[in-house]
Amino acid sequence: MKQFDVVALGEILIDMTYAGKSEAGQTLFEQNPGGAPANVLTAVQRLGGKAALIGKVGNDMHGDFLRATLEREQVVTDGLITDDSVFTTLAFVNLDENGDRSFSFARKPGADTCLTKEEVKTDLIDGTKIFHIGSLSLTDEPAKGASFYALESAKEAGCIISYDPNYRASLWRSEQEAVAGMRSILSYVDVIKISDEETALLTDKEDVFEASEALLNQGIKVVIVTMGKDGAIVRTKDGVVQSAACSAKAIDTTGAGDAFMGGFLYQLAKSGKRPEELTLSDVQNFADFSNKVSGFCVERRGAICAMPFYNQLK
Repeated sequence: MKQFDVVALGEILIDMTYAGKSEAGQTLFEQNPGGAPANVLTAVQRLGGKAALIGKVGNDMHGDFLRATLEREQVVTDGLITDDSVFTTLAFVNLDENGDRSFSFARKPGADTCLTKEEVKTDLIDGTKIFHIGSLSLTDEPAKGASFYALESAKEAGCIISYDPNYRASLWRSEQEAVAGMRSILSYVDVIKISDEETALLTDKEDVFEASEALLNQGIKVVIVTMGKDGAIVRTKDGVVQSAACSAKAIDTTGAGDAFMGGFLYQLAKSGKRPEELTLSDVQNFADFSNKVSGFCVERRGAICAMPFYNQLK
């Protein structure tokens, strides 16, 4: 019996989010816990699932804060390594008047890039229905090797493998390397979520419908493309459904895609179905629910802190 709904490998970090100006006119940043895999897991846990993280933080104030945050959220931290030799990764997040973000990272190296395959707790992977991964763990060794080791373990354990390739240009040496890196694990993937800004990076196609079809043709069972205020599409072997975004006043879009993914994976785990068994009605319901989760998130500051509990969804 699988004890977890979702186990994720990847970054947990501090989002230092723009928080106005001081009396002296200096920029203020707010310490927010984040990192895409950690955001997804918090969403799953708050909705009523069971989640665990495999990752690494530094032995510093930020690492302690992040571990305490996950423990408060009841996300299992048995796979979260503390390393004395590296600093916890920081992402400075600036927001424009629409709540849209730009990033600057302190990650040369950051703790998340230093996870080794020997530190991957495969018993967590063996015990989960869904194994989830992003692309930031593919930018540098040894985390890249640890990611492939975990993917092989998940495949052997019969897990559903989920992928959300968040593109952060500044973390790759070039766009060409990013494209190769982000596509390198597609052969493992059962469920993928990309944004409409990432379609060409993953498929060479700008159109969301063409891109989703191209990914399905590579063997992926469920392809999700999120489109911000235009909602999302989901493609399976049976066709495509469209789901409208919920009406929301965006304050901070940090974590919006992760909220969507957390909602979708929660529903998938709860269904007890394999991705190839899902009907179009199933994925329609999952996407509509996920848009509610995402809509709640963007109306609040931060990522982990902005994820809804199930009873908060309308």
